[in-house]
Amino acid sequence: MSGLLSISLTGLNAAQAALNTTSNNIANANVTGYNRQQVVQTTADPLFTGAGFFGQGTEISTVRRIYSQFLSEQVLAADTSRVQYDTYYNQIKQVDNLLSDATAGLSPALEEFFRGVQQVAADPSSVPSRQSMLSTSEALATRFQAMDARFQEIRGGVETQIGQAVNDINTLAKQISSLNNKIVSAQAAGPNVPANDLLDKRDAVVAQLNQQISATATTNLDGTLNVFIGSGQPLVMGSDVFKLSTTASTTDSSRFSVGIKLLGGGVVPIPENLLSGGVLGGLLGYRSDSLDSAQNALGRIALSLVTGFNAQHALGQDLDGQMGGNYFTALAPAQQNLPNLLTSAPSAATITTTVSSVAGLTTDDYVLAYDGTNYALTRTSDSGVVYSGATLPINVGGLTITGTMTTAGDRVLIQPTRNAARDISVTIKDTRLIAAASPVRSSAANTNTGTGAVTQPVANSLTGILASPAAHIATPITLSFDSTLNQFNVTGATPATIAYNPTSNAVGTSITLTNPNLNFSISGRPANGDTFTITTNVDGTKDGRNANALYSLQSAKDLLGGTATLGYAYSQLVSDVGSKTNEAKVNADAQQGLLDQATATQQGLSGVSLDEEAANLLRFQQIYQASARSISVANSLFEDILAIMK
Repeated sequence: MSGLLSISLTGLNAAQAALNTTSNNIANANVTGYNRQQVVQTTADPLFTGAGFFGQGTEISTVRRIYSQFLSEQVLAADTSRVQYDTYYNQIKQVDNLLSDATAGLSPALEEFFRGVQQVAADPSSVPSRQSMLSTSEALATRFQAMDARFQEIRGGVETQIGQAVNDINTLAKQISSLNNKIVSAQAAGPNVPANDLLDKRDAVVAQLNQQISATATTNLDGTLNVFIGSGQPLVMGSDVFKLSTTASTTDSSRFSVGIKLLGGGVVPIPENLLSGGVLGGLLGYRSDSLDSAQNALGRIALSLVTGFNAQHALGQDLDGQMGGNYFTALAPAQQNLPNLLTSAPSAATITTTVSSVAGLTTDDYVLAYDGTNYALTRTSDSGVVYSGATLPINVGGLTITGTMTTAGDRVLIQPTRNAARDISVTIKDTRLIAAASPVRSSAANTNTGTGAVTQPVANSLTGILASPAAHIATPITLSFDSTLNQFNVTGATPATIAYNPTSNAVGTSITLTNPNLNFSISGRPANGDTFTITTNVDGTKDGRNANALYSLQSAKDLLGGTATLGYAYSQLVSDVGSKTNEAKVNADAQQGLLDQATATQQGLSGVSLDEEAANLLRFQQIYQASARSISVANSLFEDILAIMK
């Protein structure tokens, strides 16, 4: 009877354990990260008798998690990529909304500005027109400044979020370390006593960590987990935590870099391209791939506008007869001496960077370094070397870099366009100082008998042009036609002769003098001895030639290698940011689909199915009842034996 009773008790206990486990599965069906559990039964060692082996019932081997590391890693990989693209998208859409706004964007302000210039060209003496030009100029500068301020606000938010992501990573790493210790203690009883709930909790924390940064994990023999980030930098090693920290970037003190915090102090930076996935990867990628280039592209437009407009305005004459000078405050590339790589002391470099070609400007920032012998100029975005040599100057990307560096390890950060939109401002405040007129004029002699004509000249540069309002040209320039040689003889300028055939050139030919540097056209059929004179424009109140030249800058293709106008360059910026925004959204949606698929596969194995668990309840209930019935039978038989003994 004892055998029947003990066997029945093992079945009863096994059924009870299965019912408890099933109930636990049902209770945790909606808990994120829970892996369903299953009681593992084995047959108890049988009893040998002369008639053979008799079974002794069942026993519980363990309670196991239904878990697949492969499927879980697929979920983690899909989720960390999804969060990275989501973060990137949520950040870049702020820039997209800023640039594409029909009222707050740059396009309306640019159009109003050039409309103001056009009004002055049409009526140079009108004070209201000149005041309108100044007002639209101030509005344009304010728009540039406001957009740059918004960029800076976005940039500040990114830096704050990077710091928060690092703090979250450290907190999660500490939790993993703590759970490692608890799991080691819980599983000390042996390999068949897994701490299932603690393992689930640790996996859930690892999943949260992957939402902050892509991490890989390996399991040690004692059940602890090692966690690595980047290219294998340890974050958690058993119970040890290697904290991340933010520090000022070695190439730009205004931004954070992320590195491993050393036990003795200090931080070893981790290259940004190694920190991918999750919130941190999305923020770092967005900052370097989109935010920097977009802000620099806006600055490039501002720098191009200021450079071109100032150059043309300087070639004009204001209402007082003075040469124009700068209309906007001149802009220059931003520079910052960085800490010396060898001594950490501030670099003592003396470097000057100037814009040699607006058309050649890119959206890149650079670091110029000196090793004691050679200079190296690298892009900050990808560390690509664009120049390496022993001498300066360097001509690259529309820039000319001159100066000296004498100490090995010295470095200079060069940001050609980063601050241009912030620093743009209108220099002229007085309407009389707008240089709408040309400093020179041409006239034909009254004695001319031919049909030749000379257009009003314009200055191509200040070569040969004097600042004095009394005489912008030292001596009048005369062009006298010689019909025998088919040429104009020039006095007071170079070249000394200009070839002109009244037959083939009658429709008009463009002429350029080099000193003074003037441009004009000659047409018609001049007679022998016909003379034209170019002299100082003594009355520029009705002259709008330079204002027309300023207005033509709207259609000048001075950007993107000489292929884009100011308006097109801005629309290209809007298009590029819009494309990146859409790409990030598409990638985020695609990763969400992959995550859903991976999660469905993983949950198909490890998730709780209420239908399946309900069926298990009925099955284990029947086993429990059957075992209880066996115990009842054993009890009845035992009572019968007792009755016989009486």
